[in-house]
Amino acid sequence: MEFAGKTALVAGSGAIGGLGHATTRVLAAGGADLILTGTDPRRGTQVVEDLRAADGEPTGAVRFVAADVSDPASVRQLAEEAGAVDILINNASVMTFSPTTGQGLAGYDAAFAVNVRAPFLLTALLAEKMAAGGGGSIVNVSSTAAGLGMPGMAVYGATKAALESLTRTWAAEFAESNVRVNAVSPGPMRTSKVVAAMGPDMGGMGLTTALKRTSDPAEVAHVIAFLASGRASYMTGAIVATDGGRTAI
Repeated sequence: MEFAGKTALVAGSGAIGGLGHATTRVLAAGGADLILTGTDPRRGTQVVEDLRAADGEPTGAVRFVAADVSDPASVRQLAEEAGAVDILINNASVMTFSPTTGQGLAGYDAAFAVNVRAPFLLTALLAEKMAAGGGGSIVNVSSTAAGLGMPGMAVYGATKAALESLTRTWAAEFAESNVRVNAVSPGPMRTSKVVAAMGPDMGGMGLTTALKRTSDPAEVAHVIAFLASGRASYMTGAIVATDGGRTAI
């Protein structure tokens, strides 16, 4: 129960089958008190029920807070309702697929609002509370698109590159406060949303990796949980590739 007595806010965890859902399962199994977020209360309730049914009642408390993180006022309200937390997982994300010449400004603005501005605000609002409580851990969810030129993903890749830059800067800013900041960089991953959009084989994206397969969200969730835990106590400012070797070949 390495997370017993710890409170974790997992942004973007309000739907079954996503990385946020998988991450909450791992943290719940470790005894964490959980605050889940998403835009749809009905789907959020399903995640809460799933956590409670997984292996009986979770040891920690679980609650869902509806929040539209594209809206700064909603992000501030979320931080207020969350209160003091020990762990922040910045997982909420908008994925855009469009060539640069066809990218609309509305989609561009939405991606930066959710993928960059929301974690910036949440971190700014919650890191001081973590410091006041003796420290904490922030894990940002990036993507291999941050470092690879992938046609159709100019905007998405740019948002994730910005998040990786913020990760390094925050690690430097908050180190004296004992707040660690790291990021995980997943490769092709079989989330329910991506499989619904691209099919079970995800367009053969798994074949681009050294391991020649896509990942289950749980495989990435365990890396997130490691970075959030005391086992990673000497890690800050790291971008951890969890991509089946995609960026190594």
